[in-house]
Amino acid sequence: MQITVIGAAGMVGSRVVAEAAARGHEVTAVVRDEARAADLPEGVRVRTGDASDVAEVTRLGTGQDVVVAATRPPAGREDELVTTTKALLAGIVGTGARLLVVGGAGSLTVPGSGGRLEAEDPDLVGPEYRAIARAGVHQLAACRAAADVDWAYLSPPAELRPGTRTGRYRRGGDELLIDAAGRSAISVEDLAVALLDEVEAPVHRRARFTVAY
Repeated sequence: MQITVIGAAGMVGSRVVAEAAARGHEVTAVVRDEARAADLPEGVRVRTGDASDVAEVTRLGTGQDVVVAATRPPAGREDELVTTTKALLAGIVGTGARLLVVGGAGSLTVPGSGGRLEAEDPDLVGPEYRAIARAGVHQLAACRAAADVDWAYLSPPAELRPGTRTGRYRRGGDELLIDAAGRSAISVEDLAVALLDEVEAPVHRRARFTVAY
């Protein structure tokens, strides 16, 4: 498959690129600064681009089977998450590509809370992460409003850190997945596995899903 990963130099995007390349897909890694692509796998095509530019997104998505968006704004500019996502959705229209957005966990409901979102749970989201968690809620709403785009939205669990690729995970819908020990976590490597599984065998069309151990 022809797969473009936007935000390819980031923590999540770089693992998605590596997983897709290891599975034999033709991968285009999109970065803002080409110097940041030095550690990406050999054979990956590198292009520069701006996910907030609708015309750029159309250019990058044309001829692709799937576009993966793994972008995240810096602290203090959290509102850009929604602006960029709307540009991605607008730009992908008419390209024939499917859009997979790696989003946030803030829009997941907390089990046993009566429907409270993770973004509003102080036990799960500290004050320093509240703005990006709330931006993720609006990001998902922007995707759900895009009826003319073939999209899927992947919410990570509460804890997402670099680690080991095990190839195992559980999949869920709109509720935060928590294991028997009360932990909600997955490695970035296994998040990439779950994402590529969805790329290769789509289950979620215009829907959100989540994964965790």
